[in-house]
Formats: sequence, structure tokens, C-alpha cells
Amino acid sequence: MRNFLGIGVLSRYLIRQNLYLMAICLAVGTCIYLLSDIFDRLDEFIKAGLGVETILFYFIVKIPLIVSQLMPAIFLLAMVIQMGVLSRTRELLALRAGGVSYVWFIRFFVVYALFWSGGQLVFSQFLGVFGEYEANRIWKEDVRKKQLDDMVIRDLWFRDGPFIVMAKEAHPAKSRASDITVYEFTTDNQDLIRILTAKKALIDDHGWGLLDVHELDTRTFISVSRMSQFLSVRQNLKAYAAVELKGDKAQLPLLELSKAIDRLEESGSNVEILRTVWHGKLSYAFSMVIMALLALALVTVSENLYANIGMSLILIFVQYGMHVVGATAGEKGVLPPIIAAWLGNGIIGGLASLRLAWVSMPGFRIMIKQSVRDLIPSRG
Repeated sequence: MRNFLGIGVLSRYLIRQNLYLMAICLAVGTCIYLLSDIFDRLDEFIKAGLGVETILFYFIVKIPLIVSQLMPAIFLLAMVIQMGVLSRTRELLALRAGGVSYVWFIRFFVVYALFWSGGQLVFSQFLGVFGEYEANRIWKEDVRKKQLDDMVIRDLWFRDGPFIVMAKEAHPAKSRASDITVYEFTTDNQDLIRILTAKKALIDDHGWGLLDVHELDTRTFISVSRMSQFLSVRQNLKAYAAVELKGDKAQLPLLELSKAIDRLEESGSNVEILRTVWHGKLSYAFSMVIMALLALALVTVSENLYANIGMSLILIFVQYGMHVVGATAGEKGVLPPIIAAWLGNGIIGGLASLRLAWVSMPGFRIMIKQSVRDLIPSRG
């Protein structure tokens, strides 16, 4: 019998069982994470002389961040336990004998995981981002006494109109930069007109005021030194401050991150790192589906619940390691951002899908065996 949502009795039973197991795993995982964080940072809070309210607020606002980070692993563990219990109690065998194929379980849990992926993305981009920002703000301002006004951007470069500007150091909050090199091109960007170097620059909304300037005209090779010079460079570093002031670029929500990418790309900056982070957010949320496939594949390999739990913990670290390797490759420009961000999901999801296809699709298994026999030369 189906209810008004079109969800059958078996589907409701599986959802209810899964939610119960996820709640237990999430509560345990969050408590372990919080306890380890408390033991690691409590001494720093006490040394900083912070009150109990500030300490409690720090750990409370960090809970959404912890939940968003743990959800893929929690989902995998809950599904492994759920499928293991169904297998040990012979419920899975009885359902399959009653006509419920393993393909039905795959389809159901993939759709179920897609809903969780959407919820994970929304949760992480709102409450998760807020928790991470507030926790980092308390840690930097109250514990480390590191004010945001002291932020320094090193090796900055960007393009603004006919100018390519490079600065060894920039202080967005103070509207200053040092060790400046400016390359000015013609309006068609074909020829280099002059090269300006300056020890310092004062920045406002109207442009950059260079101090202690040395100018080289590349057309006449005449060199001139000046005490100061004004350039109509309209980049006031706010786009960079929007990213850097919040600490790690991964803290920015998708919408704000997209805007930051557009602003920085317009100025000529390299945005490969930010694009990799953007795709990584989507990939991490979608990993809930990969975890569902992985849990279903593990049950087909072994019915030992404890062995599957141990294997799932190992695979969680493997998948996370692939995710980090892919992100690093994207940030370094070794791989395109979209491929780098989805590398871990692609490998783990592909292997799990092959295993499930082998088990649940006889035609696929026959095709693979036939292909292997064709590749192996027959003996005369």
C-alpha cells in the first residue's frame, strides 16, 4: 500500500531505519569530534582569558560545520550497518525471494541519497559556512589576537584595462601596497608602452598613487624617476579582501564564491584554485550518492557486518585522500578544476558501480566474461 506521497511500505521502513541509524552515528561522531577539539584547544582558550560564554559559543557554532563535514561518512556507516542488519536477519534474502530485486535497492538508495545530497549542499552553504566563519573569527580575533586589519596578500597580480599590476605585498584593509611593478600597454593590448616600478602605493576608489616611482618608456628607452605618480587603476582590492578576510577560500558559499571568481577573473587573476573549490563543494555534497553505491557494493562482497564497517572506515579515508589529491592537482593546474574536484567520486563511484553491475546484471557479467575470453588467445 502506498501513501499520498507514493512511498511504499518497504520504502518507508528503509527510510525510517536509515534515519534512526544516521541519528545515532551522527550523534556519536559529532561528540567524538567535539571532544577531540575541546581537548586540543581548551588550553588556548583558557590562556586567552576568554569567558565561558565565548567558549561555549565557539563550540556551538562549530557543530553545523562538523555535521556538514561528517555527513558523507555518517551516511556510509549508517547504510553499511542497515544493509548488514538486513542481511543478518535474513530480511534481505526474504525480500529478494519475494520478488524485490537488488536493482530495486540500488535505485531506491541512489534516489534517497540524491535528496540527502541536496540537503547536504544547502545545509553546508548556509549553516556550515556561518559556523565556520564565526568559529574562525573567534579563534583569530579572540584567541590568536590576529585582527583582520593585519591581513597581508603576498605576490598579488591583476589586470585592469591597459595595466598589469604586480605587488610583492598588499594590505587591503590599509589600502596600501609595496614593491609595485606596472606594465602599461596600448589600448589594443598589442604593444608595451612603459614599465613603472614603485616602492609603495596608496589606493582609493579613484586609482593608485605610486610613491618613489621609476618609469621606463619602452618606445624611447628613456628612464625617468619621480617622487609620486597617479594611475587610473580602479582595482581597490575589495575583491581580494572579500576572499582573504574570511580566511580559507573554501569558507565562501557557492553564490559568493561565484561572484568572487567573476571579479577576480575580470581583473586577470588566476582563478583555478577558486574554480576547483567551487566544483569541490558540489562534488563533496554529491559524494552521498557515491557512499550509497559503496555501501551496496560492500554488502555484495561480504555479509560480515563488522568487516564491512572496518572496510567502510578505510574506504572513507581513501575517498577523502583522492578528493584532496584531486583538489591539489586542480589548484596547481595539473588537471582541469571540474575533473580534479570529481576525481575521487569518479574513481570510487565507478568501481562500486562496476561491482553492482556485475552482481545485479547477468547480461553485463556475460558480456565481460565474453570480452575476457576474446582477449585471451585460444590454445591449439
